[in-house]
Formats: sequence, structure tokens, C-alpha cells
Amino acid sequence: MNNNSVSGVSRMMQSQSLRVSGRYPMVVSMMNRNGRPETSVGVSVDNVVKEVNGPILVEVVDCKLKQQSSVVVEGSSDDMYIEDTSTKDEYVTPLSVSVASGYSLLRNPRHNKGLAFTENERDAHYIRGLLPPVVVKQDLQVKKTMNDLRQYEVPLHKYQAMMALQERNERLFYKLLVENVEELLPIVYTPTVGEACQKYGTIFKRPQGLFITIEDKGRILEILNNWPEKDIQVIVVTDGERILGLGDLGCQGMGIPVGKLSLYTALGGIRPSACLPITIDVGTNNEKLLNDEFYIGLRQKRATGQEYAELMNEFMSAVKQNYGEKVLIQFEDFANHNAFDLLAKYSPTHLVFNDDIQGTASVVLAGLISALKLVGGSLADHRFLFLGAGEAGTGIAELIALEISKQTRAPLEEARKKIWLVDSKGLIVKSRLNSLQHFKKPWAQEHQPVTDLLDAVKAIRPTVLIGSSGVGQTFTKEVVETMSSFNKKPIILALSNPTSKSECTAEQAYTWSEGRAIFASGSPFGPVEYNGKVYVSGQSNNAYIFPGLGLGLIISGAIRVHDDMLLAASEALAAQVTLEHIEKGLIYPPFTNIRKISAHIAAKVAAKAYELDLASRFPQPENLVAYGESCMYSPNYQKYR
Repeated sequence: MNNNSVSGVSRMMQSQSLRVSGRYPMVVSMMNRNGRPETSVGVSVDNVVKEVNGPILVEVVDCKLKQQSSVVVEGSSDDMYIEDTSTKDEYVTPLSVSVASGYSLLRNPRHNKGLAFTENERDAHYIRGLLPPVVVKQDLQVKKTMNDLRQYEVPLHKYQAMMALQERNERLFYKLLVENVEELLPIVYTPTVGEACQKYGTIFKRPQGLFITIEDKGRILEILNNWPEKDIQVIVVTDGERILGLGDLGCQGMGIPVGKLSLYTALGGIRPSACLPITIDVGTNNEKLLNDEFYIGLRQKRATGQEYAELMNEFMSAVKQNYGEKVLIQFEDFANHNAFDLLAKYSPTHLVFNDDIQGTASVVLAGLISALKLVGGSLADHRFLFLGAGEAGTGIAELIALEISKQTRAPLEEARKKIWLVDSKGLIVKSRLNSLQHFKKPWAQEHQPVTDLLDAVKAIRPTVLIGSSGVGQTFTKEVVETMSSFNKKPIILALSNPTSKSECTAEQAYTWSEGRAIFASGSPFGPVEYNGKVYVSGQSNNAYIFPGLGLGLIISGAIRVHDDMLLAASEALAAQVTLEHIEKGLIYPPFTNIRKISAHIAAKVAAKAYELDLASRFPQPENLVAYGESCMYSPNYQKYR
């Protein structure tokens, strides 16, 4: 590299020599062969630093990229106040430290260990005196941090504390989450993340992902290149139009991709550096946000139609160009009219997955397979009634129909006849066909119009009632009592999030069914005591599925997501429900073993990818479960030389 390329910083460093070798916590700012700056974290530096007149240039080999680059390493300076002495009109060069040592190491979340730095590490990395003298183990840090978190009474305050920890000490954050998943999952994700998104403009501290706006058309590839990590394996992207059951939150929907990706790491073992949260900001139709002085997004109405389609097309092309064909793109919380179109358009050409449509369907199907052990029969023996015919409702219905078709070898159209859907205008029937949205039309059946859920329950007499309406308290006492009148053990799934949007509570379901309901919900509910018996309900949480699915796609090098992979994931999750769980009325396993559950799901998904010739990583590992576990990110601290 020509020394002239760093002439702007030459005043800061004088001639000196430095020897660097071995494994160090690295944050290296490099100029690549094209003269563009790149950042690589955690590289091994093998070569000896060359002594030059001016800035110190370290010749390094990035072990991942297999290319040699020159690194500017901050050294001593005769003019240490260069930035302070410059005038307001002068341009200064923003410099970064190459080797994460000293004060910068304590400010780097990837490598910071806080009080867990050993005596030797404190000397080797120039942090002696920058920390109190005590050295503690990571386990004690976990214990102390959990104790601190439990002092907060407001869930949002716990969420903010967890996000602050993630920005300060990445490994401790994930260690905490992995070891306390049942307690912290409702904090870092639903239901608390919903409130966090609503107040994101107020609590926003530091950006945690990429913000791409409609004004960035023609520059999306350039913006992707601004992200410091190059080896991206999973992207979660939203446009913020339908955040949980809360509606259009615009740019403030970023809390969802951030939360989902933290679960990809904690529950599925995907490296944090391989995860990229993205918000596509095309405006918002939320007047409250548009008039909020603290709103962080574009202050304009949502772009739609061709303008929106062109932006998304550029985004999808840029992602594939920048990260390759095997990067998983998860669409999250897009409104119905875009969610189905995006999934249909890009499924044939990209590795895409919609968690609201496919992830929800997979986890619900798993719960239903488990519930059969309590109520008996096969899926084909049951009748299903949905309240809600949007992304989640139709996605779940379609996967149930696929599984029935697979089990009975009946045509898919025949399997769909077991399933009925109710939307805001009533039962979806053939007489409404011309006015239905395209994704609802396959579910229109021959029946007289029914406008009320209670009347639909009486007419269809379902054995399974599933709520995905996003409207709270719609499973009324009369509805649950009617379900219980012709079912010994009615299956009732109130899936809408957050808790305030749940179709009914666990207490209502058990009380109104006289303790006979098999109940699960989207957001967690505590144990319920009824007639002297304690009932523990399950949580039909997508976090059971998408981390393991993502890991399976990655370890197999899958290039597309197939419906059979979702069925495999459902069956793998259901297989983790033991007889002990069933006896307690649980249709999902506890989250305490979620990493092992994810490994089993990943193995089944990967096996299906190889079976369908959609895998690209060969040879196929003999033991996919063990291989998946071996690939998981460990939140334990690394040892520094």
C-alpha cells in the first residue's frame, strides 16, 4: 500500500517499531487492495511490523479473507493534540485503534470482559489500573448481573439494562441469556420488545443495525458495504408496518430485528458477527409518530406500489451480490399485502423465510402434533377453526394442510377442507370469493355466511380453536364454554402478541373450560390454580423454531427454504416433548434446553436439505446433531495472550 494513502494521519505517529504476533483481541482498520477502508475483528496478525518513516504500517494477513493488507497502528505522537488544535472548518481524519488494547479494549463489546480480565491479561493489554484490582469469574458476573436486573420492577427497564449490557460486554450478555432463557426471553423479545419499539425513539442510544430508507435508492449496495462485518449469514429485515399486534411503528420497528437476531445467537448459536438487523424505512402512516419530535425515522407517508417494489428489489439484489446466495434473509413484521408478495417473489431465487407466516406455522404445528398425545387421533381426525386470516392464520392453516396431505396422501385441496377461517367479516365462504384477498381464497368453503365467531364455533364444531387475530379478549367466556360443551379436551391456542392482544388469558381458558382445555399462547402466562390443581400453559413461541431452522440452513449450506424443511422442524420440536411434559399438560418442551432442541431441529432441517438436493456443504456430516452443536457460538470468555 502506498504510504501516501495515509498521509493525512502521518503527523500523529513517529518512526518506531512494534512486534505483534499470536492471537489478540483485534479491531483492525485496513485499507484493502482497492484503496477502500475495511474493518476486520478478531484477525490473527502473523507478520512483524515494519519500521517506516511516518505512520506505522502493520503487514497482516486476514485469515478469513486470505489477503494481505496494511494496517495503521496508533503510536506515539509529537502532536497529540492535533484534533483539539484544528479549527472548526478543518477536516480531521476519524482514526480507529487497530489492536484492541488498553482503554479501547474495555470499550469494545466484542472483547471486553470487565472484571474478568486476568492479572496477565491486564499487563499484556495495558489495562492495569483501568479496572478495580479484583478479578472475578464470568459465572460471578452472571450472578451479579441477574441480581441487578431483578431489582427492576418495570420490564422495559430490564430491557434497557440488557441492551446496555449487549453494547458493553457481548459475551456476558449472551451468557446471561443462554443460562436464564425462560426468565429473560420475555424481556429481550415479546412482550417487552413491543413496548420498546413503541418508545424506541425515546430510549434509542446507539444504532444496532442498518437503516436503509426510500431516499437511498441506487445506493443500497454502498450502504451494505458500510457495515463492518463481511461474513454475514443471517439478516432479519422489517419495514415496520406491522410490528407484532401494534401496527405501523415505522423506523422504530428496528427493535424486532435486533431482538430476533439476539435469539438466533443465544438459542441457535449463530455468531453475533454473522447477524445483521436491517430496517427498511419507507415512511409511516402512524400520525402519532409523524408528529412525535423524538421519532427517528422519515417523516413522510409510506411509499407504496412500484416505488416500494423497486426499493425491495434493489435491496434483495444487493444482499445477494454482497453476501452471496447462502445468506438467510428473514422477513419480519411486514404487512399482509407485502409479506405474501415478497415471499412468493423471492423464494425461487433467494434463501428467504418469513417468520410470521412460516415460523409461526411450524411452531403451532409442532404443538398440535404434541397435543394429539393428549386428545388422540391424527390431524386428519380434527377440525380447525381460526380467528384471523392474515399472515399467521393462513400460514399455519397451510402447513397443517400440508402435514395432513402428507400423512393421508390426500390432495392438498382435500386436506384444506378440515380447516375453517374467520376474518373481520366472518367465516370465509365461497359466497365471498370475489371480495377476498388472494391469500384467503384457497380457504373459502361451501357454507352459509356466518359473521360472528361464537356462531362459527357452533356451526363448525371445531376440536381446535386458534387465534391469530391481533385483537385481545376475542375468545369470550361463551366461546370457550361452547368449545368445551362438545370437546372433552378442547385445544385452544391464543397466539396474538403482545400479552394485551392475546385472545384470552390462561386463567380464562382453564376457568371457563373447567380445567379441561389444552392451552398455549403466543406470550407467556404464569401458572394457574383452578379447583386445587395447578395448570402450567405452554408458549407457542417462534423462538422454538427459527434459531434451529437457521442453524440447519447454515450447516448444510442450503440455498433455498422448502416447505418440507418446515414440516421437519415441526416434527423435530414435537419429538422433544416427553411423556413427563404431556402429563403436565404441556405441548411444548421447557426453554431451559433450547440449545439442544435447536440442534435437533437443525439436524432435521439440514438432513432434509441434503435429501432435497438443496445443500451445498459437502460431505454431509455423519452426525448432524453433534455437528450442529459443535458449530454453535460459545458465550464463554476467550483467553487472551
